[in-house]
Amino acid sequence: MNHQVSPLLTDLYQLTMLQGYDRHHMTDTAVFEFFVRKLPSTRNFLVAAGLEQVIAYLENLRFGRRDLEWLAATGRFDDDFITYLEKLRFNGDVFAVPEGSIVFPDEPILRIAAPIGQAQLVETRVINLLHFQTLIASKASRMVLAAPEKILVDFGLRRAHGAEAGLLAARASYLAGFTGTSTVQAGQLFDVPLYGTMAHSFIQAHDREIEAFEHFATAQPDNVVLLIDTYDTEAAAGKVVELARKLRKNNITVQAVRLDSGDLIDLSRKVRRILDNGGLKDVRIFSSGNLDEYVLAHFSENKAPIDGFGIGTRMITAADAPYLDCAYKLVEYAGWPRRKRSAGKATWPGRKQIYRHFDDSGCMAHDILTVEDAPGTGKPLIKPVMRSGRRLQPPPALKECRERVKKSMATLPPSLRQLQQAPAYEVRISKALRKCTAEVDARQARD
Repeated sequence: MNHQVSPLLTDLYQLTMLQGYDRHHMTDTAVFEFFVRKLPSTRNFLVAAGLEQVIAYLENLRFGRRDLEWLAATGRFDDDFITYLEKLRFNGDVFAVPEGSIVFPDEPILRIAAPIGQAQLVETRVINLLHFQTLIASKASRMVLAAPEKILVDFGLRRAHGAEAGLLAARASYLAGFTGTSTVQAGQLFDVPLYGTMAHSFIQAHDREIEAFEHFATAQPDNVVLLIDTYDTEAAAGKVVELARKLRKNNITVQAVRLDSGDLIDLSRKVRRILDNGGLKDVRIFSSGNLDEYVLAHFSENKAPIDGFGIGTRMITAADAPYLDCAYKLVEYAGWPRRKRSAGKATWPGRKQIYRHFDDSGCMAHDILTVEDAPGTGKPLIKPVMRSGRRLQPPPALKECRERVKKSMATLPPSLRQLQQAPAYEVRISKALRKCTAEVDARQARD
């Protein structure tokens, strides 16, 4: 997104810790990693998303005059700290798996190495951006698996948890394989293809349904998608057949009809029959209304003649798994690996790399999580993306990330492609990482 977000969009404790670091001259390099601890029971994998927004946030990180004046007025922070914040810029290094990569628990999606104040301050926003888009991309990818070769359009903005969520969900779902979105600004900001139809209110505002269809068609001759379930769906389909003959004389073609309620399998079959008998075999049927991957799979199993779907609430809220158990944790400070040992939330120390291995058929076989500088075989996933606060490459096109998802999905083992919970994909912990962990624990025991 192209607007600057204030660094005050954070948790208070980021600023209170930052003042503590500044007051006691703690400026050594800290390394933090963002990862997911475990998958929801309804997920077999995750699609990493949100990296581009994180990089943009870090590039533009700075406290404005009004931010500083407001902080000073709270009385919580001294003048020296306010002066420190005025000069603060992110000049650290960032490493990450490329957007669109498939990842699993304990695997770092992103690593930041920077003076500890900087690396700490950005925690909240980094989690906010990576968590949400990874959540949505992972949900959307399941719908792509459930309805391959179908048109899938994000219809979720009106049910999103805020404007930014709506925009970023449009981006994340397109990255995951959706065809497009109805959210206009997502087209402007991210070049996501736009799709739209009409609302029931447009039909209701006319005295005659066929008149509403005609008015819409002549106003939008290149986008004639007619909503036909306001009153009597089958009767409306007949009116579309009647109108289509008239519109052809003006070189206007009906592209699709939309169903938004009722028994969509039964109605789609009846509507398909009416359209086909009326010579409209090329007119597609588009459906919407409380859809998710399970409903799409049901439609597929029953061979419903539906060509595309508008997906709203259940995708944009990731309704069956609305959060990820994720964290951004310190793994190194001042050159020493660090780790948390809390029960149920222990972390692996040090900077890490992921090596992915494939079987003879090209499917993912297992990953190895190891320390960054340990030799390894397989495909390394974590790559440098920023050095000294500057991005190393221009922003990739969203379509490039989308293609990465498509290729990655093709390498998923069949068990992970199903909607039901599958045996966990194997992420092996290397001997080098286990040795590092034991050394960290021994050192902490001596302290």
